[in-house]
Amino acid sequence: MGFTYILHCSDNTYYVGSTNNINRRISDHQKGLSKATKGRLPVKLVFIKEFITLTEARSYEYFIKKQRNKKFYEKL
Repeated sequence: MGFTYILHCSDNTYYVGSTNNINRRISDHQKGLSKATKGRLPVKLVFIKEFITLTEARSYEYFIKKQRNKKFYEKL
């Protein structure tokens, strides 16, 4: 099982990621254990989508990242 997620960061940016353990990953972000969001705390989970495989979740993550459009993230 895999998940694609989007976090809204305190600097009004978005972080897009994927994982096979959503609870652990979100907890790591909120505790400042992720370099990518450590300086942008607090973070809020604003989107999550579940997939059968982690490969599918990563593909969707890359699709979202290619959009590079804040409005696209907000529509999700």
